Amino acid sequence: MIPHDDAEEARHAAVIDADLTGPRGDRSRVVLRPMTRHDQDEFVRLVRASADLHHPWMSLPATAEDFEAYLRRFDDPLSAQGLLVCVRDTGAMAGNININSIVRGRFQSASLGYAAFAPAAGQGYMFEGLGLALRYAFEQLRLHRLEAQIQPDNHASLRLVQRLGFRYEGYAPDLLFIDGAWRDHERWAITNTMAGIVPSAPHPTLPIR
Repeated sequence: MIPHDDAEEARHAAVIDADLTGPRGDRSRVVLRPMTRHDQDEFVRLVRASADLHHPWMSLPATAEDFEAYLRRFDDPLSAQGLLVCVRDTGAMAGNININSIVRGRFQSASLGYAAFAPAAGQGYMFEGLGLALRYAFEQLRLHRLEAQIQPDNHASLRLVQRLGFRYEGYAPDLLFIDGAWRDHERWAITNTMAGIVPSAPHPTLPIR
């Protein structure tokens, strides 16, 4: 018998997992799946191995305790979802993508966070994974807009969102507290119409007028 927590994780994963692997017949090299507590050891190991790659752009959980707290951010999938980019053929983690701060009503928007893991960096996996994440966010979650906040010197991340069709929307001084200081960020965004991924019907929380 599956313990209650495992059963709940399995139920939640089953609800969204079918929507994360791309259109039928898609043969991208990666798939997305929900992050669960069973990913702790591999995730923490890869974060530690990627310390030089991630610093000073982001801070991910590098201990079991931090991972547990991090995972709690995604307890309510209506507010945020934590996803893993995994190599299709092996299942190995190539990176992670978070859909954060989901706001409905007239906004229908969320904030996008992402990071590659060092062993898989530079192979295009995150480009493919983010492409799947955009399709999932716009088709299945029926969001209208996704925003990415990127530090100006993080050139690899800036190139990535530009390749995906994001639009530069401005410069935000002291936007996020990272690595012990408030960091300036550029704000980049994409809408479902810009991406050419429009849901069959608007989200039910969108007002009709």
